Amino acid sequence: MNRGEVQYSAYTSNPLGSSISVLNLAEVVNEKVDASSIGMGGDSYLQVLCRQSFPGPLTSGSLGVKELNRWIDESIMNYRKGEILRLLLSLLKIACQYYGKPPFGSDATLKTPIVHGMDPVTPRFTAPAKRLVLLIADGLRADKFFEPDSDGNYRAPFLRSVIKERGRWGVSHARPPTESRPGHVAIIAGFYEDPSAVTKGWKANPVEFDSVFNRSRHTFAFGSPDIVPIFCSALPHSTWNSYPHEYEDFATDASFLDEWSLDQFQNLLNRSNEDANLKQLLHQDNLVIFLHLLGCDSNGHAHRPYSSIYLNNVRVVDRIAERVYDLIQNYFKDNLTAYVFTADHGMSDKGSHGDGHPSNTDTPLVAWGAGVRYPVPVSHNHHSENIVLFVDKHMHDMPTPPEWGLDGIERLDVNQADIAPLMSTLLGLPCPVNSVGNLPLGYVSFREVEEVEAVLANTRQILNQFLRKSQLKESNSLHFKPFKPLANYSWVLDQIEYLISVRDYEAAKNLSENLRSLALEGLHYFQTYDWLMLMTLISLGYVGWMIYLILHVLQSYTLLPVNFFEKEQVVNLRNNSGKVYVAGCLFMGLVCILLLVEHSPLLYHAYFAMTILLWTQIFSEYQFIKALWRDMQRREIHYFIKLIATCIVSVFVLEILVKSFMERKLYTWCFLFVGVTASIYLFYLIPWRSGVPIFVWLSCWFLSIFTLMPAEIPDNTPLVVASGFLIIVIGGVARYVNKHAGDSRYWLSLTRDMKKSKFPMLFQLQILLVGFSSMMVSLSTSHRTEKQELLVLHQVINWLIAGFSMVLPLFSAVGLLSRLTSIFLGFAPAFLLLSIGYEAVFYSALALALVAWILFENAILCTSKVNRSPTSINAMEDNIIVAHDDRQLQLSDMRIPLAFMVFFNIAFFGTGNFASIASFEISSVYRFITIFSPFLMAALLIFKLLIPFILVICAFSAITKLIQVPLLGCYFLVICCSDVMTIHFFFLVRNTGSWMEIGNSISHFGIMSAQVVFVLLLFALTNVYTKDIQPRSRKQFTRKAM
Repeated sequence: MNRGEVQYSAYTSNPLGSSISVLNLAEVVNEKVDASSIGMGGDSYLQVLCRQSFPGPLTSGSLGVKELNRWIDESIMNYRKGEILRLLLSLLKIACQYYGKPPFGSDATLKTPIVHGMDPVTPRFTAPAKRLVLLIADGLRADKFFEPDSDGNYRAPFLRSVIKERGRWGVSHARPPTESRPGHVAIIAGFYEDPSAVTKGWKANPVEFDSVFNRSRHTFAFGSPDIVPIFCSALPHSTWNSYPHEYEDFATDASFLDEWSLDQFQNLLNRSNEDANLKQLLHQDNLVIFLHLLGCDSNGHAHRPYSSIYLNNVRVVDRIAERVYDLIQNYFKDNLTAYVFTADHGMSDKGSHGDGHPSNTDTPLVAWGAGVRYPVPVSHNHHSENIVLFVDKHMHDMPTPPEWGLDGIERLDVNQADIAPLMSTLLGLPCPVNSVGNLPLGYVSFREVEEVEAVLANTRQILNQFLRKSQLKESNSLHFKPFKPLANYSWVLDQIEYLISVRDYEAAKNLSENLRSLALEGLHYFQTYDWLMLMTLISLGYVGWMIYLILHVLQSYTLLPVNFFEKEQVVNLRNNSGKVYVAGCLFMGLVCILLLVEHSPLLYHAYFAMTILLWTQIFSEYQFIKALWRDMQRREIHYFIKLIATCIVSVFVLEILVKSFMERKLYTWCFLFVGVTASIYLFYLIPWRSGVPIFVWLSCWFLSIFTLMPAEIPDNTPLVVASGFLIIVIGGVARYVNKHAGDSRYWLSLTRDMKKSKFPMLFQLQILLVGFSSMMVSLSTSHRTEKQELLVLHQVINWLIAGFSMVLPLFSAVGLLSRLTSIFLGFAPAFLLLSIGYEAVFYSALALALVAWILFENAILCTSKVNRSPTSINAMEDNIIVAHDDRQLQLSDMRIPLAFMVFFNIAFFGTGNFASIASFEISSVYRFITIFSPFLMAALLIFKLLIPFILVICAFSAITKLIQVPLLGCYFLVICCSDVMTIHFFFLVRNTGSWMEIGNSISHFGIMSAQVVFVLLLFALTNVYTKDIQPRSRKQFTRKAM
């Protein structure tokens, strides 16, 4: 379709969404599906389950996802050591298919609030306005709109005159995620999408919902291609147009986008003078005119909200509002137009949004025209009466800032969802059937009886949602528990009608508002109806998952099974496991039947199936557990002391990591402490002349600096360039150490490559690319700043440098230090080109700390070897070496996954707050792309965040090769550690308090939940770089030490 033409859309009434196809457990029990699924054990059921279709972005069919699923399928079929890893891989695939989530979790806290089947409530009053103009300035902060500039002049003189002379004003409080789509849905449809809706994209609606546009006679909309089609593409009674995506260029002043929307509307009015049908349509009632103004958002991202470009865009928006008002007044000349001006979200100081910070949630609201009250003078203390309206009650109950110059005019703050019923009331339309907004009566100019009727219509609409949810839950529950406060709702409605009939309007209004509040509480009650059951089920699932992993590690990666065979003479530990599987399948089938009777969501089947399956697997190992208990009884007291101490230290470290999500400065104290204690320990373990203790101390203290720095990274291009030279220095020193420090036994396993690189000049080429990328950082930034654009040549060069440099480590020497140095240099150009400030230095600090970790483990390895006689060394190799020359895990090896968790999490939070959506600094991608492309930009941002994790996992893999412990065994211990933190975060998830607190609690839980899949995928990626690493062999090391 030609974008230059006004678009008329086709409407479809089919609801959007998808279904989850989960295998019926009863069919599994009756062998109607996959007859082999029971005979092979519990993992087979999940193999069948993971072949079913789950909704989610990872099922979209992209090449990377197909390759991932194919790899998992092949791994499931080819793994020959037993069913344990097949089970884990099956769970991984299900997790990947369902939004990358773990098998347990989100439905207890996140669920769409939308239900269908309610009838709209037609208001019983005359509409004060024939048409409504909605102006949404995307990304406009309230303070930047209301406050004066440095010269004392206000940036929005027209709208300030409206506030003072003929309208009402306030602050509209948005709810996280403060993104464009959820914000516009709240304004136009009147309900809040769950926080996960931000991950569902801009283009398509996750579910179908009602809106003010749907209820209008006709809607005219002009603006962004990412917003307007959401509401108008399937609306038959709409006329809309949007500009091409290529217009959204962050390297230019985006205020012209706002002018484009105005020009489209002006052209529409001009065409109506020649088109009689269009003119007749424009003079109908119940019209909505929507102008989406994207300029502030684009300029805020590109130049920050305190820049002159952003602040000037506020003036542009004000002039557009004035011109729209003049056009409407001159065209219709009937004073029957209502105007609403607001924003979908604000903008943080660093040019991002998404979280619940006041700079993101506070947006301006100005209403005037037909049906809107005139300003009311008020005292300074009047604002406190509006506390109940606020989403973040304790954060926004504050007086109007004096610098706004509006403290003498009554301010009426609203929740963002309250705007939808306000617009519906002004047009005399039914409120959107999914709206949860409260009509702000302070904005409308009605007679007393009309006020009561407006509130009653709003109440009935919310009550209908409650009744529909109650009906659905009652029809699907064997034991239904109603919401008792609304048991007599029909009597209350009759009482309201009686009070209206006797003209006791004040009492009728109060009773309607009370009923509305109870209906909202009832909606929340049914939204969390299954909360206790899901919390219990999910907790059992996580506990079972951890117990099962621990049993697997004990069986496959320790000496315990060997001891049991020797001491207990157990021929087959699973003789009677078949009975356990039969009992588990029968119980699973019974639960499935009950869920089917209750018409429970199919995802509930998956939750129950996974939990029952895990506990069935645990109980099938009862003979091993019995043998383990007998073995524990034979142990001496010092073993129990060591075991208890390890558990206490592990839990303590993990709880510190949990606390660090809220207070990142804990990492500073952590690395200051570790730097001192590790250095002292090494000082008594190895000679100080080796340099290892001092290096460990300095590297830990260097890394500790970054968590003291602000989470909002300030721009500092010279620091990024200097970081490039620091990376070159570190690479040069590593090269020198690799060639000259190998005579020391504390460096021997790390240096002296046994197999030289195929390309002798590879190191020099990598150094050259790092230096070239530093030069391009300076050149691209300065050119874009001065010329307000980025040359295509610069973009191409940056892409080539970043891509080519990441391939080079594959051709480096296979020695441990050589390969890790090459990986460090290989990812440095891409990280530098994506950096804007001190995070470029963090890259080097993290790498140095990881080398310190490797040296610490190597020192322990060296001293343990030297202290053993050759006979003990040979005996040890005979007894504990397993496949691929890996020894079995010991209790002391728990330090390795714990250290990995610390480094992995500081990679999350070392340069910001990864749990906050607003921490994604979009200006990081401007050296690669400036045209707005949300998915490519998001991919670049995520890749930047992945690079530190790649370094951590490469170091982790190198350590497992160095000390010869099984990588998979350590990975399973990492999963256990992650699950301990996940359970803690699961119980910290909040559904009360400010939405900033709620959003943070959900994001913390989501990060830890996804870490299992996240780490495994990164292991698969980094294995390409680390699989060839060859530390000095054990025998070579032993001869050298001796």
